[in-house]
Amino acid sequence: MSASATKKVTANNHQIDFQDQDKTLLNCLEKHDVEVHYHCRDGFCGACRVTLKKGQVMYPQGEPLAFVGDNEILPCCCIPVSNIEIEID
Repeated sequence: MSASATKKVTANNHQIDFQDQDKTLLNCLEKHDVEVHYHCRDGFCGACRVTLKKGQVMYPQGEPLAFVGDNEILPCCCIPVSNIEIEID
């Protein structure tokens, strides 16, 4: 899959498209009215933490400073590099 190809994001069984212009996964989720709790957009606090069930993401600005456990990602500062499935509590 090319870097500029549309990625499918499945969030709690709701499928949406991630576009490069979204810049972050959090922007994409908000654009499609998928509620995610957050307090920042720089990977410092970790409030937006969600579970990555399938696929891969990357952090274009570098790894987040907040603690991220196994299978957890911070949508405020990551982008999908493949189709992904996430679970939002």
